[in-house]
Parts: sequence; structure tokens; C-alpha cells
Amino acid sequence: MSEEMEKALESDEVLSEAEAPVTEGETAAAEAKANENAHWYVVHTYSGYENKVKDNLESAIVNRHLEDQIFEVRVPLQDVVEVKNGVRKNVQRKLFPGYVLVNMDMNDETWYVVRNTRGVTGFVGPGSKPVPLTDAEIKPLGIKTDTISVDFGVGDEIAVIAGVWKDTAGVVQRMDFGKQTATINVDLFGRETPVEISFAEVRKIES
Repeated sequence: MSEEMEKALESDEVLSEAEAPVTEGETAAAEAKANENAHWYVVHTYSGYENKVKDNLESAIVNRHLEDQIFEVRVPLQDVVEVKNGVRKNVQRKLFPGYVLVNMDMNDETWYVVRNTRGVTGFVGPGSKPVPLTDAEIKPLGIKTDTISVDFGVGDEIAVIAGVWKDTAGVVQRMDFGKQTATINVDLFGRETPVEISFAEVRKIES
């Protein structure tokens, strides 16, 4: 029990709810103060347990009536474009595998609830001491980043299945993930010439 709570219980000025009804203004003021004390923290989890930790923690928040102290639990996701056998597919992947973000007012009770949630291994910070994220660290977390994943790389042989160079094959010389292209050498007028092909127009040739 905190020192403030002990002082409050010992004080004769503590009134019952009937004697001192809380007004809407006081409630709003209390919520605003609570939000001012809230920060985002990073919680480490067992690999693959991120969503389970989120569900377990959200249930604990409701069961313990901590909605006014633990405000949000988030598993950051990113949109990823996968290209496999020439087929593009949009999927979502965890931005930080093994981690969950929690927006909370850090105190002994909230620390205990989060730390003892099944699947949690600890808070991120020196000596496992929770350190809130800075504004600069928080800013990019709400932005979904488009990246691309392919099942081939430099040195792999790929076949062109669409576009100008359809039915051409070659070994990948270079990958440009920014432009989403692979460079292969093709026979052009009797000479090997490097050309860039879109990831969406090629597929890996299985050996």
C-alpha cells in the first residue's frame, strides 16, 4: 500500500461516497490528470505470444478495473507485400516481434499486473526498470511501413513471367528493394546486358 493511501485511511477527513459525491467535473479532471501521467512502455514477450499477451492483459485490465490506469495495449503491425512465384500478396506482419506496447500510468499495481501477465518476460529498460518511450520514438509507431518480401535473392535464377522480357531467364545480379526490382543479364544483340525487372514480373526457378 502506498504512503498516500495510508495517510488517507488514517485521516478523519476521508468521506464516504455518500457524503462526498464525485461530480462530473471532478471525474473529468481526474481522468485528465491520469492521462498526463500515462506513457508508452515496451514489454518483452515470448516469441509468438504477442497477441496472446495483448488478450490476457486486456482481460486483466477489465477484471481489476484498471481502465483508468492502463489505457491501451498494442501489437504494432506493418503491411508487407510478398512476391512468391510471381504472385503479389499483401500481408500484415508484426513490426517488433517479441514486443508489445502498453500505454499506462506506471505504479506498483500496474507494473505488477503487466509484469505477471502470462507470456510477459519483462519491461524493456536498464536492469528491467521500465523506461517510457520518448515522443521521437513514439511518432513513427503509428505509421505503417510498406516493405516487400520475395523468395529469391542475388545468385538465384529467376524466370520472367510478364512484361517486355517475358519468357527470359537469368541469374539475379542485384536487388533494389526501394524500386522493387531485380537486375539480371539478358542477351541483347549478342551481348549480355543488365536489365531491371519488377519483382511482380518474375518467379524463382527451383533447382
